[in-house]
Amino acid sequence: MNLKILSLSLFLLLLVSSSSQNPDPETSISSQSPSPAHTELVNYGLPVGLLPAATVLRYSVDQASGDFSVELGDMCKITLPPDNYVATYSKRITGKIVKGKIEKLDGIRVRALFRWWSITGIRSTGDDIVFEVGMVTAKYPAKNFGKSPPCEGQRSSS
Repeated sequence: MNLKILSLSLFLLLLVSSSSQNPDPETSISSQSPSPAHTELVNYGLPVGLLPAATVLRYSVDQASGDFSVELGDMCKITLPPDNYVATYSKRITGKIVKGKIEKLDGIRVRALFRWWSITGIRSTGDDIVFEVGMVTAKYPAKNFGKSPPCEGQRSSS
């Protein structure tokens, strides 16, 4: 009987210590393994940080056409580096992905010049990421998108 109690106590101690190693959910987001949708970005030559560290409920990519959709658990607001533009991700993001490029993008908006603009495309040019807002583009170092940013004002549930 004492051996069972000792084993149970040891198990509970290990469980409690492993669940409390990082009590701050904000920092635990970056330590979680990326979702398959995040991994898919990398497979297409794009940085993982283009998709926030949000719960991805489901995603799909048509390998023939490149059409994709990502469904997040909720809308997400982030601050884009390095200029601190506020961007919002809808619960559903769609577009067409090919090696190093996303086009026909729908579901990501950025606030600049006192109004909201839809990001219509994203492409990688090696060391830089180029965001397209209609015919206007903005180029940023790809290294700024090496990690998925957390959604502001939300805590990770997983």
